[in-house]
Amino acid sequence: MRKTLMRYSLHSDFIIYLIRILIGFSIGYFLYISFPEYSAIWALISIVLVISPDDNEATKIAFDRTKSNFIGSATGILFYFTNLPQMWSMLLGVITSVAICRLFNILSVARTAMVAMIIVVVHEHQLKLYVAALDRFACVTIGCLIGLIVTLSTSYIIKILREKYSMETFSE
Repeated sequence: MRKTLMRYSLHSDFIIYLIRILIGFSIGYFLYISFPEYSAIWALISIVLVISPDDNEATKIAFDRTKSNFIGSATGILFYFTNLPQMWSMLLGVITSVAICRLFNILSVARTAMVAMIIVVVHEHQLKLYVAALDRFACVTIGCLIGLIVTLSTSYIIKILREKYSMETFSE
């Protein structure tokens, strides 16, 4: 029974996705409650954005989404420090993020770049501190790296388990 359950689970994109999300969410939530002085909620959101439900291309998608998040948050930092009104910073940031994603042939994940850029550029009307933008940039980057590490490590473990349980299938 256990072997059958393992074999089914190791080939179910749904179960693998749930496991990855639960691991990533747990790490992100730990950061969120451990460091309330930082914008760790953006790390948590970035983790969830990077992890993909499609196991066949999970690693490629995680890398692409991590790249696009970095492009978006770096673009956000760039436009945060301009003296343009926030709306213009965001509009130019959207255009720049999409153009860079196109340049790197990752246009399919440009939405992620735009979200990261908006997260970094947005500021409260009364308070425009560069530290807040840098904090959000760091949190988005950390979240993406966590999502990528969760995807890579679980892919490796799943590969080993699939080999182990497929061999046991033939020996039964």
